[in-house]
Amino acid sequence: MWHEILYRVLSIINYVVLIIIAIPLLLQVLYVLLFFLPKKTWKKSDKKGRIAFLIAANNEEPVIYDTVKDLLENQQYPKDMYDVYVVADNCTDRTAELAEKAGAKVLIHNDPDPEHHRAAYPLKYGLDYLMSLDKYDIVLRLDADNHVNAEFASLMNDAYQAGVDFARPYEGARNASQSFFTKACAMFYVFDSRFGSRVRERLHLAAHVNGSGAMMSMRMLRATGGYDCTSISEDAEYFINRLFDGYKGHFVEDAIVYEDMPSSLRDTYNRNKRIGSGSVSLLKPKFMKMFGRFFATGNFSYMEVCLTYAFVFITAIVATWIPLFYVYNFLYLGFAAYGGMELSLYSQQYYYSVLWNTVIIMACVLLGLFVLFGYLQALFLVITDYKKLGAKNRRELISAVFLFPFFLILYSVTIFIGTMSKPAWGKAKRNTDGASDAR
Repeated sequence: MWHEILYRVLSIINYVVLIIIAIPLLLQVLYVLLFFLPKKTWKKSDKKGRIAFLIAANNEEPVIYDTVKDLLENQQYPKDMYDVYVVADNCTDRTAELAEKAGAKVLIHNDPDPEHHRAAYPLKYGLDYLMSLDKYDIVLRLDADNHVNAEFASLMNDAYQAGVDFARPYEGARNASQSFFTKACAMFYVFDSRFGSRVRERLHLAAHVNGSGAMMSMRMLRATGGYDCTSISEDAEYFINRLFDGYKGHFVEDAIVYEDMPSSLRDTYNRNKRIGSGSVSLLKPKFMKMFGRFFATGNFSYMEVCLTYAFVFITAIVATWIPLFYVYNFLYLGFAAYGGMELSLYSQQYYYSVLWNTVIIMACVLLGLFVLFGYLQALFLVITDYKKLGAKNRRELISAVFLFPFFLILYSVTIFIGTMSKPAWGKAKRNTDGASDAR
């Protein structure tokens, strides 16, 4: 019958779709299975490079003073060897005043073009200024609400003195125990640090240097013409551009940047939507180029980036084809197995067997994914890295272990919505009780 032929065709298409999903998923499984690999460390260097912390800030009055003050007072690095620069970008509040009061060197950046109201433009402005000074060896990029551990500058300098030009830190959280969403978001980002980035470093693959805490050497910036990215996902764009230039990102695991995590469904949705839309706009012109570079050079870092970022596109499949096909699949098999339609190619018993085999296989796969990527991964992170997750003790994060798999579903859906949206920059909501008394 025609409907049996249609079912077979759609089933074959689904097998192809599942293979497409499975290939990048297997890479993530590999990262989890190689959790036992030791972290990479760099030899302590007596030579100290000149460091500039660079913060782009748009109306960050509630947090900028504490961020700058913490950097200037708590880094275990010679005080005369580093400075903090804040680029006050189109600010209408006291960001510039408070940053200067805390001890930062403030650059004022006013750009009336609404298309330029995103992080790339003040960052480029600040980096161009630092390059003109011919004074610094290392630039460490931070967001206005970031805090870092006391050894941060020293550890990044050790990597730089060992020949590293481009590196990322461990991305921890400042407020993981605040709500379910902060717990789940923190675990999601910590996953890429503890599993993905550590394995990439140990297997000599390029670490994904994205955003907060990124270290850029001044020699690399000058050699590549400065900050050459203006997209909404400028940090990922910069990482990919440098990979094309032959600069491999590294992972300095003991250097930790503590980020402010979204504390509500709305904030989580807005962040993931921005990631999805920005990634699609960035990757469409670069994906095939990276794929080609892999075959031309044999450098697996290109393929690893393709497979990792493929998840942005796969969310579209997971959110559309998978639910639509399996609703159709079970309805069709149910009618065919229990005598609800005329059959000619296969027997009713055949469809009965296919139905229940499919149910068992799907249950096992979903259970395995929930256990491996949900419960076991989250439990491991809570046991080993709870302090980096911003918690005082492990008990604060236990609830997130049980709910983490459901957050991954939410993540996929919100990223998919982002892939269907026009790229747009939205100011992040800061989780703060207000200005410091010292202000």
